[in-house]
Amino acid sequence: MSLTRVVLVVIQAVFNELACTPPNPTPSKGRYHTDQWYIFQIAPLILRIHQLILRLCTAFEIMFYLMSLAQFSALSPYTGLFSLSSHPSLRPTPLFVAGVVAVVLGASLRLICFRELGLFFTFDLTIHPQHRLITSGPYRFVRHPAYTGSLTIIAGLAFSHLSPGSWLWECGPLHLAPWSGPVISAVWWLWTLGIGLSRVEAEDKQMQALFPDEWDAYAQSAPCWFIPGVV
Repeated sequence: MSLTRVVLVVIQAVFNELACTPPNPTPSKGRYHTDQWYIFQIAPLILRIHQLILRLCTAFEIMFYLMSLAQFSALSPYTGLFSLSSHPSLRPTPLFVAGVVAVVLGASLRLICFRELGLFFTFDLTIHPQHRLITSGPYRFVRHPAYTGSLTIIAGLAFSHLSPGSWLWECGPLHLAPWSGPVISAVWWLWTLGIGLSRVEAEDKQMQALFPDEWDAYAQSAPCWFIPGVV
């Protein structure tokens, strides 16, 4: 395993943590869209599981690298705890690098959205007492860029950790069932897309009700949800 991969894994994990940490707590009042499907209501739990799994994968990749160094040869008897194959190869594949870039870009987009919305950005859909319609920054181009960031992050993590060359694939559970990597990736991304689609409709209706005059002009200038000119 190369030091390059370890550094990129850590960078990816840091950006994911920043993007998955709520910038503001959910207020006790003002929540809406609480009647969505149960599979989407458990999003906070799934997010915590998502963070835990990524932290574990990052830790195992770092430990695997340390065990590969000569000065840590005394740990070699324990290498089997982290390797199911006889000659595992954790390496920075092109797909892995693409995944890291995607996570950094997606997280950066979400962080920009945190800054643009300020106090109005909460992970639960809420109305702030001083709420106003934000149309600056990435919101000039699409109405829900934070979800674009989330979808990009999930795709990047799937490329990096659910593909050959990763700890999960070479040493972890995916080594026993490689076919599950693409399946998990697709289900994970589609579930995230489902949450986004469920929320954007509710958010649009709420903003239209609160700011009818501003909303019509904004919806005309930014007709797409996630990607300009596409969707």
